[in-house]
Formats: sequence, structure tokens, C-alpha cells
Amino acid sequence: MIQIKDKEFISYISEEMLLQRVREMGGKISRDFEGQSPVLLGVLNGSFMFLADLAKSISIPVEICFLKISSYQGTNSTGKVKDMSSLDIDLKDRPAIIVEDIVDTGLSMNYLLGKIKKLGPKSVSIATLLTKPDALQHPVKVDYVGFEIPNKFVVGYGLDYDGYGRNLPAIYQLK
Repeated sequence: MIQIKDKEFISYISEEMLLQRVREMGGKISRDFEGQSPVLLGVLNGSFMFLADLAKSISIPVEICFLKISSYQGTNSTGKVKDMSSLDIDLKDRPAIIVEDIVDTGLSMNYLLGKIKKLGPKSVSIATLLTKPDALQHPVKVDYVGFEIPNKFVVGYGLDYDGYGRNLPAIYQLK
């Protein structure tokens, strides 16, 4: 068990399990995009650890770019997406893969899909470390999923509670 601010969290997904699954996802992306050079669009702040490990697991050439949005405050979704960045890469006629830490309500992903599709990519795929099917309010097709988890709050491996816990190498669930 660990303490972050005023909350207690218990171990949920180990570092070894995370890294194994991320390697598998990287292998699948490499096979699916063989002969192409996709752009990985990392969604900050949460995806940075996942994106780094995923990119190292992909054997084809990729470019990496970051987007920054926010829809959480504390342990709850605000119901609104705050866009804090713009893309500095041309996606026209290129495959794009949005790399996200977690898809829960689908609000942020729907927003990003609309934004990215306007830029004319060849295709848009979604790779997420975690998904919460029971929390989904806006249907989203996720192409690459690390783990499906219950609708409980998690931290670690890039995910945070009010900015804390991102540095943990494993995933912890709210007790």
C-alpha cells in the first residue's frame, strides 16, 4: 500500500506485467504498420511513460509528437476538455496513432479524434494503456489496449492524483 496526499492506494498491475504488455502492443503496431512510418501522438501529461516504452518496442520508423489536454481534477472528470497545445507536425496523408494513458469516459478521446481528423491523416488509430469499459460515456473504438480495468481510480506509470504518483513504475488502485 502507498499513500499519495490524502488517499491510500493498493498494488494493481506490476511493472513487469506493464512492460510485457507494452512490448506486445509495440510488436502488433510494428506488424500492422509495416512499410509505413506512423506519427505517435502522445497525450500529455499521463502518456509519457507508456509512450516512451511503447516507442522503444516499435521496430518500424516513427515520429513522435505531443499534445496536451486535461479533463480531470482530483479523482473526477470535469466533463470538459481543456486543450493546452497545438500540433507542430504535418499529418496530411500519414498514419497517426494517438497514444493515451487511459480511456475512461471517452470525452477526451472524442475531442482529440475530431481535432486530428481535421488535419487529413491517412488513418487515425488509438493505443491506450488502460481502458474502463464501465465508465465509457462517449463510444470510442480503441485499436490497441493494454488492460481493461474496472471503473476505479488508478495512479502510477504516468497516471496521477493531483500531479502526484506519475513516477511510480507500477499501477496502483484507490483503496
